[in-house]
Amino acid sequence: MSIVVTGATGALGRLVVADLLTRVPADRIVAVVRDAAKAAGLAEQGVELRVADYDDPASLARAFREGDRVLLISGNEIGRRVAQHTAVIKAAVAAGVAQLAYTGILGGPEADFELAAEHRVTEQAILDSGLPYTFLRNGWYHENYTRDLASHLERGALVGSAGEGRVASAARADYAAAAAVVLTGDGHLNRAYELSGDSAWTLAEYAAELSAQAGREVAYAELPAEEHQAVLVGAGLPEGFAAVFVDVDAAIRRGRLGSTGGDLSRLIGRPTTPVAAAIADALSAA
Repeated sequence: MSIVVTGATGALGRLVVADLLTRVPADRIVAVVRDAAKAAGLAEQGVELRVADYDDPASLARAFREGDRVLLISGNEIGRRVAQHTAVIKAAVAAGVAQLAYTGILGGPEADFELAAEHRVTEQAILDSGLPYTFLRNGWYHENYTRDLASHLERGALVGSAGEGRVASAARADYAAAAAVVLTGDGHLNRAYELSGDSAWTLAEYAAELSAQAGREVAYAELPAEEHQAVLVGAGLPEGFAAVFVDVDAAIRRGRLGSTGGDLSRLIGRPTTPVAAAIADALSAA
């Protein structure tokens, strides 16, 4: 039985494999990748590589073995993910895997915003497949904001339309650790975990924390949704993606990404990474 991580060279996948390497021997880990050259570092550590693509069902048929524990990391191509995920699910069924863990979104079937739609469909497809499953419903990542830290500092502003809504974010490494736990431990089959940070913050509070740590003023500018979308498009984001991000801010305003239920810290056995620590790390790397 192997532990198989799809999308293993992505930002989350690499962290999952790195965490797994601290828990199990390398020869028990399989990295499913589109380009073996990009995963050379994993192979050097003793991780088995299997080349497959979410868009190539024939390749996926070779990606899994009977009894494997598989982590399906959701694709990042909005609008194409249902077909891609369905192909993975079918391949997992055909192989007879022992577990299919899936990285969905906080709230699962109750998540009522556009970005969640493909996750809801994927979860239902997994349920319909009859496979033993684990749903890892990931909340927002700190990195969704800290990746734009340089531009926030340059402009002296963080724009949004989330109002006083709160974000219970955690570090990507926290979510990766949770995935590693459910792939290597027992008692996680046919369960759904609502994963989020231990504390929640508003965008205004985030801007204030960034200002304090950076030693320069960064204000939160609350905009109407239409103006927020126009700003994002003006910054070069395609219209469709801009609409998705504005819709996420509306979800934050409704409280959909502010839940602090504690599943994540309980799974990983420690407190989640505070957003202040993530800001500090991003500033030190800038």
